[in-house]
Amino acid sequence: MATRERFLAMYDGPPPPWDIGCPQPDLVAAFDELGLTGSVLDVGCGTGENALELARRGLAVWGVDSTPTAIAAAEKKRDERGLSATFVIGDALDLVSLGRTFDTVLDCGLFHVIDEEERRRYVDEVRRVLRPEGRHLMLGFATNTTSRGPRGYSADELRASFADGFREVFLRPTAFKANLEEEEKKTAWLSLFVREE
Repeated sequence: MATRERFLAMYDGPPPPWDIGCPQPDLVAAFDELGLTGSVLDVGCGTGENALELARRGLAVWGVDSTPTAIAAAEKKRDERGLSATFVIGDALDLVSLGRTFDTVLDCGLFHVIDEEERRRYVDEVRRVLRPEGRHLMLGFATNTTSRGPRGYSADELRASFADGFREVFLRPTAFKANLEEEEKKTAWLSLFVREE
């Protein structure tokens, strides 16, 4: 099954492993540390937990995901919590079609599943929708040495991907929480790159 169809199908049953029913704890800590303001685009937002945490903090948040079931769940949570956020069914490799720019782009678990060509397109799209000095904050799996799960990326791969037009603020080893007991936490990277003029 192709990757897109596989992700679509994973929302048809119990929550997928990355949907832990709350924002990723290490991202919440980063939100506190950075004191984000302005507008945020959550790319591959899933059912919206990270986006809705930012909306709760008063930011102007958009979430984009290719999975209609995930977007519907995010909209339902938004309405139940009385928050303001925009959720769009869309393609992370065509962000310019959103027709606007953002102060921050957030990625929790998307970059680590796409291939090299898609990564190049992704970085180009992020650059096009980020305002100058805008931030790209990302949590993703470190390189996977097993045959299970996303392939992840190394620190060197990430730096190479964002070498053109971005400057590194930090790249830290951390953990990605999952809802499977046997993989409750996966080794991950938390990174912040800023778009240069």
